[in-house]
Amino acid sequence: MALKINKISVRQIPALGAGFHSDGGGLYLRVKDTGSRAWVFRFTQHGKTREIGLGATHSQGLADARKVAEKMRRARHEGKDPADVIKVSEQTQDNNTFKSCAEELIKTKKAGWRNAKHAQQWENTLRDYVYPEIGHLPPSEVSLAHIKKILLPIWTDKTETATRVRQRIESILDWASVHGLREGENPARWKGVLDIVLPSPNKVRTVKHFTALPYDELPKLMKNIRTKTSLSAYCLRFVILTAVRSGEARGATWSEIDLIKSIWTIPARRMKANIKHRVPLSKEAISILKIIKKTRDEELVFPGIKGAIQSDATLSKFLRSLASDITVHGFRSTFRQWAAEKTNYPSAVCELALSHVNKDKVEAAYQRSDLFDLRKKLMKDWCIYLN
Repeated sequence: MALKINKISVRQIPALGAGFHSDGGGLYLRVKDTGSRAWVFRFTQHGKTREIGLGATHSQGLADARKVAEKMRRARHEGKDPADVIKVSEQTQDNNTFKSCAEELIKTKKAGWRNAKHAQQWENTLRDYVYPEIGHLPPSEVSLAHIKKILLPIWTDKTETATRVRQRIESILDWASVHGLREGENPARWKGVLDIVLPSPNKVRTVKHFTALPYDELPKLMKNIRTKTSLSAYCLRFVILTAVRSGEARGATWSEIDLIKSIWTIPARRMKANIKHRVPLSKEAISILKIIKKTRDEELVFPGIKGAIQSDATLSKFLRSLASDITVHGFRSTFRQWAAEKTNYPSAVCELALSHVNKDKVEAAYQRSDLFDLRKKLMKDWCIYLN
């Protein structure tokens, strides 16, 4: 009996409703309720139905899908695994592998990431830990066994890295599902999947806090820093006086600063919580800005080499020349400890000074003010204490 194939016409593809539509010979057009359309090759093996994704219709035409399906039928006839056809298919390598999905996701998300290094970190971890195992596979073939093989060797020794790798694989597979390249449970999802087979990251990872200087020792260090006149010295003083994150200060521009009103407004795109943050500037902070303004004419307040943003390593190196056992970020903890033990300001004021987001959604709904006037007094008292 002749094999009935080529049942679907090109014109039918955009009109067919949700479900599986046979083109014959194991090739199907899968249409989801969302409207996404993708080609799949379905066959029965050992009493179970297997399904191999061939790509979405926008990247794989009907003619190409039929060519791949024909190769898969031939592979089955020869007793080979049809999935092997995918591994050597140039079209699939270009459009429908896990690696290509990852590259598309990164390209799409890149514009929304505040830090250019974020994309590089994605690419590096995927290159080192993920692509060697599943980069060549179609996303529909990625299984829990693959995820375990990737994560188990690094889950205990490199827990932080392993956690990020897992999150990135999960995002890529979700992207593939949305684009019709896989369906079913995401094997990289934590809740209900990996939390059953892996220990919680919090139980195997020792949380390392940034080393902070006791607040009663900070005035002495500030006195030492004030004797230095490098941009790193001015930047570090500014970080301490404003209690901001290092990157927020190093990326500060003159357009963000109002010297007359003594207010520094950091745009949302540069904030960790993606929320605009107003910083009240003390007299010493303003004096630092005026000194720099007189001697430099660049958009960045604390520029690094060739006008680029001063690196975190440069600022850390300067701090190590004064005190080797503390970190720049630790000064935020120093400030918070001082505010808690030496002042009577409400906790909400102190937390807002650090631009922390209120995790209590009910309280946050009622507390919509940034409490700027109280924070202005708090930062003034902080400046006085440091002197």
